Amino acid sequence: MEFLDLPNEYSEKDLKNAIVKNLKDFILEVGKDFTFIGDEYRIQIGNHDLFIDLLFFNRELSCLVAFELKLGEFKAEYLGKMNLYLEALDRDVKKKNENPSVGVILCSSKDKNIVEYSLSKNMSQTLISEYKLKLIDKKLLENKLSEMKRILGNER
Repeated sequence: MEFLDLPNEYSEKDLKNAIVKNLKDFILEVGKDFTFIGDEYRIQIGNHDLFIDLLFFNRELSCLVAFELKLGEFKAEYLGKMNLYLEALDRDVKKKNENPSVGVILCSSKDKNIVEYSLSKNMSQTLISEYKLKLIDKKLLENKLSEMKRILGNER
């Protein structure tokens, strides 16, 4: 996520704003077929307004995808909040022909044991991923560029 060009110290709001500002690059980073729906997407549960950091629709999966952005290490309670968001999306926003919503919690780090224990009995469609603000590995970049050239060469 080096394309975000964030300073050494930043807040979750700064991270969200940088992603929205660089939406095309972010979508390329997470995969194709994402359509941006909104940031700080409001859902209402009872008398409470809650806000999903970023909401997308994935055409291939045919489902809503909620992104929760967190600084620091993953905490088990993030999963409970995401499950609440997914349930609200499925009950109140999802169309009948769409698949159940998926959640992605992006953290700057994670303890694999905490993640494993948190997800072990959880039934939701939530993924937990680390992001790193550093350059992509040179070998991986070269491979991706070669792949892109090959794909572009075949389309002509």
